[in-house]
Amino acid sequence: MQIGWRASVATLAVFVALAGLLPATSLAPRVSAETIDRVLAVVAGQIITLSDVTAAQLLGLQSAGNDGDPVRVVLSKLMDRELVLAEADRYAPPEPAADAIEREISVIRGRFPSGESFAAALARCGFDDRRLRELVRQDLRIRSYEEQRFAAADPARRQALIDEWVAGLRRRADIIDLYLQQK
Repeated sequence: MQIGWRASVATLAVFVALAGLLPATSLAPRVSAETIDRVLAVVAGQIITLSDVTAAQLLGLQSAGNDGDPVRVVLSKLMDRELVLAEADRYAPPEPAADAIEREISVIRGRFPSGESFAAALARCGFDDRRLRELVRQDLRIRSYEEQRFAAADPARRQALIDEWVAGLRRRADIIDLYLQQK
């Protein structure tokens, strides 16, 4: 009985040794990873990806200006947008009219030399008409909310007040910023 037990242990030891070598042999499946997208930030539970930043730039929804790293600039704007949108959702500004959404989409479409180039840009972004309409609807709701909230503000100070308010939202928000500037 002990001989059988020892033989089983020896067989198990050989099996474990071979199993340990298997990944190094050509019998092991080859796995290659492909990066589909990069998560750059999580703001109030909403994920912002590199594709979101690229789409915002390509469609002209956000501009990087001439400041250093364009990804950082647009990412910061998208992070602020998520914070303001969450705040706007809490107070439920009125839904924008369908013609207002159409006007904004026409402005975006007008940034491209043809309908085909606009469609190609949407495809590169992974957008369809419904997703673009939703982004435009959200932007119009944000605009409406800011107009309500800062209606009494002196026009000369309005943007400074909005910037201070957004900075306060950032301080109180749950933000994970994963973007590391490329050098």
